[in-house]
Amino acid sequence: MDINLNEMSLKELKDLQSQVAKTINGFEDRKKKEALAELEDKARAMGFSLAELTGLAQPRKRTPAVAKYANPADASDTWSGRGRKPRWFEAALKAGKKPEDMSI
Repeated sequence: MDINLNEMSLKELKDLQSQVAKTINGFEDRKKKEALAELEDKARAMGFSLAELTGLAQPRKRTPAVAKYANPADASDTWSGRGRKPRWFEAALKAGKKPEDMSI
């Protein structure tokens, strides 16, 4: 394929440049996918998953923290004791209550 770049207009050159960039990116993506598939096959043949070997296994899901304190005005409003204190907890402390008074 012979392309005479000197005879092309600026618009044609920019279109060609865009097509070349897209093709290069597509080529690199294809090669990465092929390499990944080959590595996964090799790991599977040896009895492992690729995630196990690379340390990229899915992290454990955290269970939600258990509620330790309940709002005296609304028992359905709870707090686990982690993170920022809720306004109702702060207000109860200022009113003279102790954390033990609000514990579940």
